[in-house]
Amino acid sequence: MRVPHGPCPGLPSPDKKYGTIQFAMGGSEYDDDWELPSADITVVLCGKLGCGKSATGNSIVGREAFVSEYSHASVTSTCQLASTALKDGRTLNVIDTPGLFEMTITSEDAGKEIVKCMSMAKDGIHAVLMVFSATSRFTREDSSTIETIKEFFGEKIVDHMILVFTYGDLVGENKLKSMLNNAPEYLQKTVELCKNRVVLFDNMTKDRWLQEKQLENLLDVVDSVNTNNGGKPFSDQMLACIKEAHAREQEVHDAIGYTEEQISELKKEIQRTRDEQLANITNMVEEKLNITVDKLQQQLMEEQNARLEAERLAAEARLRSDEEIRKLKKRLEKAQQENEEFRKMASQHKCSIL
Repeated sequence: MRVPHGPCPGLPSPDKKYGTIQFAMGGSEYDDDWELPSADITVVLCGKLGCGKSATGNSIVGREAFVSEYSHASVTSTCQLASTALKDGRTLNVIDTPGLFEMTITSEDAGKEIVKCMSMAKDGIHAVLMVFSATSRFTREDSSTIETIKEFFGEKIVDHMILVFTYGDLVGENKLKSMLNNAPEYLQKTVELCKNRVVLFDNMTKDRWLQEKQLENLLDVVDSVNTNNGGKPFSDQMLACIKEAHAREQEVHDAIGYTEEQISELKKEIQRTRDEQLANITNMVEEKLNITVDKLQQQLMEEQNARLEAERLAAEARLRSDEEIRKLKKRLEKAQQENEEFRKMASQHKCSIL
């Protein structure tokens, strides 16, 4: 189920239209009404407990912005934002998330964190960094996390996904390539789904050249994703609603010609509308999460039933095979016994003649 298009919950329809940019060979084609993409870049780190999301975020921003430590419990309990200035003048915003799509988090908590993440990424998400440990086996659960995100946000989110493998200090690029080439089918399908956008990160290195080089590699892939998407970040109705709320707050902040009392009333109205809107979006997210989880659980149940049926048929085939082998052995033993009796009879007959 996807969130239906239309006006934002709790807000009137926006007056402003946003055009699209379509790139063509030899030039660019623009709508009459289009908006320049923001110079800022926003990336979101997603992944399960212990995969190295926070450490990767620290490597990207170049400082200890996120709490990162080895633990059997989640270190990141809520969405956090850190920014850094790039050499080309752009600002890179990094959002670190808790395990939003893990089975251990409730739909209510996941809904609140997704809304918070979207609020931080009010101008849209340029890239979703799916973080996995290169030293751990890529499981069907890892693959289903991507399927959950795809089901929740829609097919277009895949166009913004990049696979980031951590523990590059233990697994070099050549070994990672070899691992991916010999990986299970579901991992190979995940790599194909993300158009082979794979980055290896070493979060332990103190080598400044290597730190800068791996960041450059990541930014090259992010820029490639941005270009392939026409310079437009990922956005949907929920993000659009949040962006509109922020725009209204900015209008009030920049208001000229109003009395303090009028501005105070405007702020209260904006806050009330924003609270209603966020409550509506949170409910929408929770409902969509429940539907998505139910759908995936049904798919997993069907896959499990199919595997059990395949195992049952295989077991029956083995039993039939074992029975056939047993019968064949019995016939062979009988033939050998008859042959031995015939040999004895022939030997006795020969002695009688002599």
